[in-house]
Amino acid sequence: MAESFLTLMAEYDTAGQFRLDGWYNALQDAGFTGTQTQNLNHHISMATFPVEEEEAAVALTKRLSATFAPVDVRISHIGLFPGGRVLFAAPDVNPALASLQQACGGPFLEGHPWTPHTTMLIDTPETICAALPILVERFEPFCARITHLHLCAFWPTREILRLEMKGNP
Repeated sequence: MAESFLTLMAEYDTAGQFRLDGWYNALQDAGFTGTQTQNLNHHISMATFPVEEEEAAVALTKRLSATFAPVDVRISHIGLFPGGRVLFAAPDVNPALASLQQACGGPFLEGHPWTPHTTMLIDTPETICAALPILVERFEPFCARITHLHLCAFWPTREILRLEMKGNP
């Protein structure tokens, strides 16, 4: 299968990864495996690009990682997207996160208004409804830090670039 698009992702720090892993692993342990992409760090998708724009996307990722300092966020809620096929945890949008996303590509992601979120499960609406109590039981808001930008091509998944955010606060 040929790659069809690139995604620029904002990844959480180690402590945030650990907390999100706890929720994700609880879903997996309960038998909810879903169809979400495996073996990626927990992240917020910030922008997508056509595969033909890889060089420009690499340059943008390098520039943004050098310009932006790590971004503190508060993972404050869980939710579902319309259609009920995606269960996610999400941060509040703060000025630093909004500024980073605007610099990544603007207010839309794949033609939809950008909604910052970290996918926990993609499956049928019936399976998502069955899995929801697992996440609800374990969910507790927490603060995390976005520390890296990660550019990947999809499908199959090809990691292109992962850089620490080193800009001045």
